[in-house]
Amino acid sequence: MSDYDVLVIGGGIAGRTAGSFTARAGLKTAVFDAGESILRRNAHLENFPGFPVGVNPRLLLDLMREQAERAGCEWVDNEVVDVDRHPKTGFVVKTADSDEWAYRGERVLVATPGRFDYLRELPVETVTEEGKQFVEATSSGRTSVDGIYVAGRMAGKPLQAAIAAGHGAEVAVGLLKDSDAPYAFDWSVPAGYFTERGREIPPGVEEVFPEDRHERERRSLEVMRNHFSERHPEEPDSHPDI
Repeated sequence: MSDYDVLVIGGGIAGRTAGSFTARAGLKTAVFDAGESILRRNAHLENFPGFPVGVNPRLLLDLMREQAERAGCEWVDNEVVDVDRHPKTGFVVKTADSDEWAYRGERVLVATPGRFDYLRELPVETVTEEGKQFVEATSSGRTSVDGIYVAGRMAGKPLQAAIAAGHGAEVAVGLLKDSDAPYAFDWSVPAGYFTERGREIPPGVEEVFPEDRHERERRSLEVMRNHFSERHPEEPDSHPDI
C-alpha cells in the first residue's frame, strides 16, 4: 500500500490547484485523475485571469498538471471508486483497476466535478441546492468527517474555472493549517526583505537573490514559450449525452 499525506480525488482545476499547494508545503500528495474535468468540454476559456485573449482549456490543464508535478505531486491516472477509514489512521482508497486498497492518506481532498458516490462508506453530510446534491462543508472545505475536505463544484461552487482554482487553493490552505506542515504562506521575496529589518523569515517564505530570480524568470519564459509555440493538438470533449 502506498502512503501519502494527502490524497486529492479529481484532476480538474480545483484538484490540480490544491495538489500544487499541498505538495509545495512539503506534504506527500497524490492526485487521482480520471480525465473527467468539465473544462475539457470548453471551446476556448476567456475569463481566466492572466490570459487577455483567452487560453486553450486543455493547454491550461496541461500547464497546471506540469506545475503540480514539478511541485512534487504524484499523478494517478485512474478513477477512485471507494474511500474508507484505515483501521489505524487516515483513509484508504480503491481505484477502478483493482480490488485492493492500494493507497492510504492521512487526509482526503475531494475535487471531482460531478460525483462523490465513492464516499458512501463515510458519514459525510450533504446538502441539496436547486435540485443538485453537494457535500456540506465550511468555506475552507472542512466536512462533517475530520480529514475529509471538498473543493470546487462538489462544495457547491459555481462552474467557473477561476472560482474552482481559488477554492482549491483556499481548501488546501485550510488543510495545511490542520496538518503539522510549518506553513504560513507560499511566497518569495527579494533578498533582505525580512532579514534586513531584523525579522525572521516566515515558514513557507524564501528570500531570493537577484541571480536566482533572473534564472527563475528565464526558466519560466522558456517553458511558456515551448507550451505556446504551437496550437494544442486536442479537440474539446463532447458532452456525454451527444
